[in-house]
Amino acid sequence: MSQIVSIVYKPANVEQKPADYYARVSLPRAQLVAGHGIEGDRKGGTKDRHLNIMLAEMLSQLHADGFRTGPGELGEQIVLSGLQPEMLSAGVRLRLGDTAIVEIVEPRTGCARFVHIQKKTKESARGKIGYMARVVEGGWIAENDEVRLEPEAP
Repeated sequence: MSQIVSIVYKPANVEQKPADYYARVSLPRAQLVAGHGIEGDRKGGTKDRHLNIMLAEMLSQLHADGFRTGPGELGEQIVLSGLQPEMLSAGVRLRLGDTAIVEIVEPRTGCARFVHIQKKTKESARGKIGYMARVVEGGWIAENDEVRLEPEAP
């Protein structure tokens, strides 16, 4: 079974760009808001880039390669397990929990901040740091909630 492993977000009351880490706070449960991302997340709401989603299996590989991989340390917001990377191309929709639906937009590529924080090149993480996604339908999600592939959109 595929499931949600972790959820983190960037609330308004934390330092916005700490020098050596991403400002993220773990949540056992969160509300996804259509057209935005995680409710209260300062990172959400950017056109089609509402969420950074990663796969737990990729986190394990990155950890073995010397990356810092605790919740939010790679800039991700939601970590999923039990899915294969080849299943997640642009346009694929996932149901998170009972009601929320997200759509994969594109693979994440990393940025200069990623390089600075991780002390690794973007190329060393290429294809492993997850996906940008948009929230199509909002709803509550929680750690250990089931994740299911949705039928293709009409």
